[in-house]
Amino acid sequence: AVLFYNPGQEGSNVPVFLSRLWTLVEETHTNEFITWSQNGQSFLGLDEQRFAKEILPKYFKHNNRASFVRQLNMHGFCKVVHIDSRIVKQERDGPVEFQHPYFKQGQDDLLENIKRKVSFSKPEENKIRQEDLTKTISSARKVQIKKETIESRLSELKK
Repeated sequence: AVLFYNPGQEGSNVPVFLSRLWTLVEETHTNEFITWSQNGQSFLGLDEQRFAKEILPKYFKHNNRASFVRQLNMHGFCKVVHIDSRIVKQERDGPVEFQHPYFKQGQDDLLENIKRKVSFSKPEENKIRQEDLTKTISSARKVQIKKETIESRLSELKK
């Protein structure tokens, strides 16, 4: 069983994904798969196939590397691109490196500053929602009128 690092005090605002990621990068027994960069400003993903198969299920209840990367992106992590002699190195040429201004070795107090990106809906989706809202309000008004009519008739019957 993996014991997850719980940064900060109890009731911390650090999302589960980030605390598990922190644990994963901090743990020395996972260094062959994921580890801090030399300067501690980023982390490196190594042996991605074994990482997905052996490590992800223990920490994230899935073995989908794409989902892991999607979570990183949603939390604002950026892939570090290394340029050697004006040629961009491909992923298969070596480790994949990710960084975030608030994800730094030895600075777990910064984790609470990492916020999940909020997705904004497209204007046409808002238009559809506005139309649905208009229909709902119209239906509610009709129900209100029927209710008032029934109450009025009931009141007359009681007389």
